[in-house]
Amino acid sequence: MSPLDVTDLGYEPDRDPLLQVSELTVEYATARGSALAVDRVSFTLRRGEFLGIVGESGCGKSTLLFGIAQLLSAPAGITGGSAVFKGRNLVGLTERQLQSVRWSQISVVMQSAMNALNPVKTIGAQFRDVLRAHHYAADHAARSREVMELVGVDPVHLNSYPHQLSGGMRQRSMIAMALLFSPDLIIMDEPTSALDVVAQRSLMVQIKELQRELGFAIIFVTHDMSLVSHFSDRLIVMYGGQIAELGATRTVFDTPRHPYSAGLLDAFPSIRGPRLPLLGIPGTPPDLSDPPPGCRFAARCPQVMPACTESGPELYSVDQVLVRCLLHAPGQVSHQEVPA
Repeated sequence: MSPLDVTDLGYEPDRDPLLQVSELTVEYATARGSALAVDRVSFTLRRGEFLGIVGESGCGKSTLLFGIAQLLSAPAGITGGSAVFKGRNLVGLTERQLQSVRWSQISVVMQSAMNALNPVKTIGAQFRDVLRAHHYAADHAARSREVMELVGVDPVHLNSYPHQLSGGMRQRSMIAMALLFSPDLIIMDEPTSALDVVAQRSLMVQIKELQRELGFAIIFVTHDMSLVSHFSDRLIVMYGGQIAELGATRTVFDTPRHPYSAGLLDAFPSIRGPRLPLLGIPGTPPDLSDPPPGCRFAARCPQVMPACTESGPELYSVDQVLVRCLLHAPGQVSHQEVPA
């Protein structure tokens, strides 16, 4: 076990990754000072990959996505790092330059389609607005029908207003809009949060099938551990604005290395194996306007050590997984490794 550059993801990286996020830092200006919502986050996304991001509310998941897509607004701002997409650093591009990238190469599916869609325009009118804004030269109506059929919605609903559609159909319409220009990357911010479990499953199966067919990459933020366990290739667990654990999804689920990852899994029911009581994580997340000096999970950690409150841990490589925990620091014997 050794400290590792946080851009190393535990696999042989592509020579030309689709997205390289390095030391990205986002702060919110508050009356109490700056709140460090995203703290030096780094990862690489490969073409056609499905990357899940999980964590409690306020851990920085959505802020990270908005920072990558350059959709942050005051009082939030990027104070460091980069997000290099297809060789171009999105941080620092002008609004005009960003417009040439957004939607045509990177699209975003917002958390609530009912709030993201314009309530006084039909779905078809909103599709036409997007196509016109990006100077799409071919038949707008034909392309709109094509993407609606891709997501399993009858094109007749292009004439419908958002309130006339069910929650699942609205979300599918948002995904159809995101596919209008066949982007390389689709960023999804909890797109299933307002749906029942049946609609969630149906939508996720559709998303995965579209990804296999069209080859785009996905960054998917969710609170639902069961969704990412079935559909994502790799998983980022965030806590207190930082990456707590990063690795192959199945590896993180089968052998969580960070106590926080283990706590999240204990809080969700398993569909296999014996019935076990669900356990919550005691305490509350740290105040990011005044984060603790050591590990940000120390106050809630069942395996806390004196050193945890003194200095913040780096990311360490453990069997192709990155873990921000002193239990896995060089020379440290973890609780799990102590002989009986």
